[in-house]
Amino acid sequence: MPSIASSPIAASPSPKRRLRSNSNFSDEPVVCTPVKSLSPRKSPRKCVSDSPNRARLNVEGGVGLTKAIKSPKKKLLDSFLDKPIWNPTDSEQLSAVKEVLHVSKAQSVIVCREDEQKRIVEFSKQCLEQEKAGSLYICGCPGTGKSLSMENVKGSLAVWAKEILGNSQPNKKSSGRSTPLRQLQQLYSQKQQSADTKMMFVIADELDYLITKDRVVLHDLFMLTTLPFSKVILIGIANAIDLADRFLPKLQSLNCKPMVVSFRAYSMDQIIMIFKQRLMLVVNFINLLSRFNVSVLQVSPIPKCQALPYTVFQPQALELCARKVAAASGDMRKALGICRGAIEMFETELRENTCTSNLSSMVRVDHMAIALSRAYKSPIVDTIQSLPQHQQIVLCSAVKLFRRGKKDTTIGELNKYYIDLCKSTSIPPVGIMELSCMCRVLGDQGILKLGHSRDDKLRRVTLQVDEADINFALQGIRFFRNFLQ
Repeated sequence: MPSIASSPIAASPSPKRRLRSNSNFSDEPVVCTPVKSLSPRKSPRKCVSDSPNRARLNVEGGVGLTKAIKSPKKKLLDSFLDKPIWNPTDSEQLSAVKEVLHVSKAQSVIVCREDEQKRIVEFSKQCLEQEKAGSLYICGCPGTGKSLSMENVKGSLAVWAKEILGNSQPNKKSSGRSTPLRQLQQLYSQKQQSADTKMMFVIADELDYLITKDRVVLHDLFMLTTLPFSKVILIGIANAIDLADRFLPKLQSLNCKPMVVSFRAYSMDQIIMIFKQRLMLVVNFINLLSRFNVSVLQVSPIPKCQALPYTVFQPQALELCARKVAAASGDMRKALGICRGAIEMFETELRENTCTSNLSSMVRVDHMAIALSRAYKSPIVDTIQSLPQHQQIVLCSAVKLFRRGKKDTTIGELNKYYIDLCKSTSIPPVGIMELSCMCRVLGDQGILKLGHSRDDKLRRVTLQVDEADINFALQGIRFFRNFLQ
């Protein structure tokens, strides 16, 4: 019985109960002792963490050990402490850290952009194999890896074709006033004398600067792929996400609609992953990604040099930076600049304190917080945070409206977005006259710019502050944060 088996004290059964299997021991009393487990007894503290979610690992010798499963983000943060702590007083180490975190320090292996690079490579290879002209439009916010990914893709395409970027000359030289675009139009409008004319890559970065009032330059550029004898593979890159919506309908009517690849803003986990790549050994980083089942699109040989063999930042400091940057803009260049600013804060602390024995040798959370405050918290942020609620709603409505590609709008159109936002939160909206007065107050503070008109509804409204400042100022309020995402 369970009550007997669980008792450590020997018990003598009644005389009628004897062992039936063995007559030699039939006269002996039956002694019930607790059965010892094959595995050593665990302490209560160790048993708490024992659950079905624990992974069993096979090690040498055939012994099974258990280890609690951690999330990939937790593994990444913990792995920052695997290396020895750096010496901040060493000028060589200090310069090496700043160089690794500089924007110009391009990485040979681009992570978190595998799908986008794959689409660009497949498009380019298809055009090269079929010897067919085509166009591709890459869009995304600043600092999302568009140009860096394109440079990496160019290296992989070198084995497929000899790229010609600006080095190709037309057969007939035009006058000095002719633009390169006009020369390309003349080149592919007539049949080439040589039958083995090679394909030409034209990569146009920063397409935003080519936007004119009638967008003629953009239309002519993408129409290069529709010329009778065109062998152009055009890849355009722009920061404006809405640029495609503005000129794609016209390009579609001209039969030269490009394929679109969008680069989304980096998330917090992706920013931490990029930090990990820059701040640890490159080869160990590739092995770490394989353990996390994260694929890496390798488009150039991995360098054998080391990145940083020591720990510089506290993991919590890097997580704070990644969280704030991802919430504001997702700009990786901004995140790298903030990390460099945190190192400068740490340098200042070391210079001001003669006794460095009590100071930590790593960049801490307080250093990162100061760098974040200097990077985002401009004087306009305090002004936005101190505004009344309805004026903050007006600013959110303006941000939402201007994300559609408009540079300015009217008070009447802004009033529609304002009313919709108020209705979604059950906040009673104010009238058009009160809204016009609020716009004038925001204009006096330099947040909005108002035009002149006899009718208040027709007055033009332009946003005078950066959208990132508004996002950073209002991200602490859940209502505004959800609306601005």
